[in-house]
Amino acid sequence: MTAVISRKAERGAVPVWLAGALALLLLVGSGVAYRAAASRLQRALNDPVELPRPLSEIPTRIEGWVGTDMELPQSIKNYMQSNFADDYVRRHYVKQTATGSIWTSIYVVYCSSRPGGLLGHRPRVCFPANGWNHDETVPSEIVSRSGRRVECLVHQFHKPAPGYGQIFVLSFYVLNGQITLSEGEFSGIFGRRPNISGNPARYVAQVQLSSVLEHSARAAASDMVDVILAHLPDRNGHVKAATSADGPVAETRADRTW
Repeated sequence: MTAVISRKAERGAVPVWLAGALALLLLVGSGVAYRAAASRLQRALNDPVELPRPLSEIPTRIEGWVGTDMELPQSIKNYMQSNFADDYVRRHYVKQTATGSIWTSIYVVYCSSRPGGLLGHRPRVCFPANGWNHDETVPSEIVSRSGRRVECLVHQFHKPAPGYGQIFVLSFYVLNGQITLSEGEFSGIFGRRPNISGNPARYVAQVQLSSVLEHSARAAASDMVDVILAHLPDRNGHVKAATSADGPVAETRADRTW
């Protein structure tokens, strides 16, 4: 019997007790690694990714428009922050013109820690969910004050009697600094994968400008779109709004290896 064990040892056979110990060590090690990865992922989901300049710093005075913040119900705010929003601004602007006052509401939401969380929160879903009937959606474009052409969608909704009303909504997405109109651009692996590195240049933002008159929404978009986009990282990771007359304040060029 001793000779048999000796021959097995010579051939490199691993004793049963040693194999069991190795298996136990591997099991414990994988458990520790899993818990560490899960903890890191949870921190990434719980801690919002911060922009160099928060969206609340979009000026309240832009080309004659004067804005006031619009508070969201706490339940909606909690839902947004828990599911997709790292930052957002919702504001009502009024401008005095030669023929009277015009107004628009802007809504900009920035999603970086969980980009895919924004899926399904487009106007054609959210407005009908709040009692608006969808009339039509047509592709169009905004020409900013700098001459930049930005593709957008123009949505028209109405509310039937007795609470009759109508509203036009101009909307588009910004995906890693590039304009897109399609949720399909971030519905794949990019959208499902959380931003564990906290890279602010890896994001999806939704921009909406709405008013009772399409002309008012378009006028506001032309005046404001450059300012709004300046608060979001461009395709190279730069945030234009993070500069001042004295030079760069907190301009970043984020690591774009995602």
